[in-house]
Amino acid sequence: MSTTPATTAVPGTELLSEEHQRLAARVREFADEVVAPESYAYDTERRLPMEIIAEMGRMGLFGLPIPREFDGQGKDYLSLCVAVEQLARVDQSIAVTLEAGLGLGAMPILSVGTREQKEQHLPALARGEELAAFGLTEAEAGSDAGATRTTAELADGQWVIDGTKQFITNSGTPITSLVTVTAVTGQRRRRDGRTSPELTSIIVPTDTPGFTALPGYDKVGWHTSDTHPLLLEDVRVPEENLLGERGRGFANFLAILDQGRVALAALCVGAAQGCLEQATDYAKRRVVFDRPLGDNQHIAFTLARMQARVAGARALMHEAAHRLDAGMPFSTEAALAKLVASEAAVDNARDACQIWGGNGFLNENVVARHYRDSRVLEVGEGSTEVQLSIIAKHLGFPKALTA
Repeated sequence: MSTTPATTAVPGTELLSEEHQRLAARVREFADEVVAPESYAYDTERRLPMEIIAEMGRMGLFGLPIPREFDGQGKDYLSLCVAVEQLARVDQSIAVTLEAGLGLGAMPILSVGTREQKEQHLPALARGEELAAFGLTEAEAGSDAGATRTTAELADGQWVIDGTKQFITNSGTPITSLVTVTAVTGQRRRRDGRTSPELTSIIVPTDTPGFTALPGYDKVGWHTSDTHPLLLEDVRVPEENLLGERGRGFANFLAILDQGRVALAALCVGAAQGCLEQATDYAKRRVVFDRPLGDNQHIAFTLARMQARVAGARALMHEAAHRLDAGMPFSTEAALAKLVASEAAVDNARDACQIWGGNGFLNENVVARHYRDSRVLEVGEGSTEVQLSIIAKHLGFPKALTA
């Protein structure tokens, strides 16, 4: 595959393959011409525009890293990151719908599902006709997955599941077909003689009796993204809905979150890039005291720092994605990328709003929406503190995890 850069390469893709550059250009055009013009209206209405999601499905975006045998595009994970970044420039909610739909919804099935599970679920997910969600977080269990209270008992060939989940993305859309739920299926004795919960992943179709997506949240940002708490009361699914090995739910979700962090880092990079583009454009056309705003050294230097944040975050994200695609260890690189990119998104959103002045405080402007939306990027799919713990452990300080 040639790596000669195209003459009209999208910013930040110049060193990627021509195939990645073409994908970036196609998604960027879609984002600018289809998503951006309607973004404020959907944000105000607080609804996920299913017509845009359907168009993304027809474009093949939901099948990018899924093999062709399951109706996917057969591309690498970097391709997903490229697409997510371009969408996030103009609308983080649309970007996270794609990121979570694939990274947290479809990838667990692709990674550890049986052949039958892949054939049953992946084609519709790859075509964007259905969405899947990842039911991990609970009121007392997020970063501390060992505190999971949802239970699943095996009885007469069925898993009987009871519990609650919260902050679950894509869990209540009209096309959500399943949620992968983590549940305690027993206790395991450790080498030190103590016991710990046995966590297992189970596929729960959303039309299963007892499964309820409760009313969505009133969120600070990501107004268009579909996010619900879930209630599972005497939910019964077949034993073969076990996803991966029994008791491997903890290891499985760690692996899935590592992958998801790479794609979420791409979303952060896109948000930071979008803020840079908006602030740069405004600084060039806004005239103050008879000269463009950007002619002021402080403004120009602020934009330079914004560019530096984007470049550093993107480099780390690309490295993590390349390592993932090459089958190399990438957990630390994913943590580094997510940490730096999420902080870049938050910092660039603040600076962009400052450059825009009073106009940056109006929700009709994308920089204002980025300001609201970016805050969750330092929390979701592993908080800043979790990323720091992973990096500290890599540096040889495992006790920092519990200090």
